[in-house]
Amino acid sequence: MIQERYINAPVIAGFLVLAIWAHLADEPFTITLATRAVLLALAAVGLNIALGIGGLVSLGHAVFFGLGGYAMGILAYHAQSFSPLELGSLTIVGTKSMPIIWLTAILVSALTALLIGLISLRTTGVYFIMITLAFGQMFFFFSISWSTYGGEDGLSIWVRNDFPGLNTLVPIQFFGICFLSLCLALILHSRLRASPFGLALNAARQAPQRVETVGLNPMRLKLLAFVISGAVTGLAGALFADLNRFVSPTMFSWQLSGELIVLIIIGGVGRLMGPVIGAALFVTLEHVLGDMTDFWHVWLGVILLLIVLFARGGVIGLLTGKAGPHV
Repeated sequence: MIQERYINAPVIAGFLVLAIWAHLADEPFTITLATRAVLLALAAVGLNIALGIGGLVSLGHAVFFGLGGYAMGILAYHAQSFSPLELGSLTIVGTKSMPIIWLTAILVSALTALLIGLISLRTTGVYFIMITLAFGQMFFFFSISWSTYGGEDGLSIWVRNDFPGLNTLVPIQFFGICFLSLCLALILHSRLRASPFGLALNAARQAPQRVETVGLNPMRLKLLAFVISGAVTGLAGALFADLNRFVSPTMFSWQLSGELIVLIIIGGVGRLMGPVIGAALFVTLEHVLGDMTDFWHVWLGVILLLIVLFARGGVIGLLTGKAGPHV
């Protein structure tokens, strides 16, 4: 069997090689597909921090993805329309600067994750799943009713936002931004998992009472993981909205939260490259089988069913011969 560390580098290098090949072959659509896979992987890496290390099965993580998207959409909308954003006595001028938009998306998502976590983490098991789903539905229906920013029709952005020194309208350059963001998120996940915090969080997932006996607070550990997870997913949402130059209430949908969980399960729960492999397979199936039938999700369901029944460690578990953590 292959050791997991020998899988990581080829997987992440595969994205880079594919994008460079597509650029040299003048295949911008392939670069866009690779960028989509990278951003779904980034969002799933965020969820994997909470799910894979902390055992927090959240069906509301699309909240943070959507908040990141709307942070981009709202700031870019006010910049392109030259109209300030009025929030009571506070006036916010829009911007097309990606770094500012990212910082806003991360802060808004992290703060929302803190508030949701403070309430949701008072519950466990299926109750935690249901309360995160409830928060997701609340944000979904709020965005539908927010007519100022398009309501259920969504909000279009005319031109992709700016990054210093780059032309973000060039597919390979925007891919580079997204790819670097994914690499940084993977480094963050790796460091967290191996840190004392990660070890304590993993212990809190398995035996919370024993963690309390050594003076640690399991809820605080899980809350911090939930906040970090939400921040990373919010960044992915901002980049995803920039990729499409469009943001809509579907970014808050519970189906998206479910898809992120599916990506992690396919690749391997708690595995560093689990979300990346899952996202790559998901986008490949969507593109290849989607041209053949509108019901390509059936085959995704078959793959998921086989993994749940016969490969609890996902694709990486099959390659390494080791099952993933139980959540």
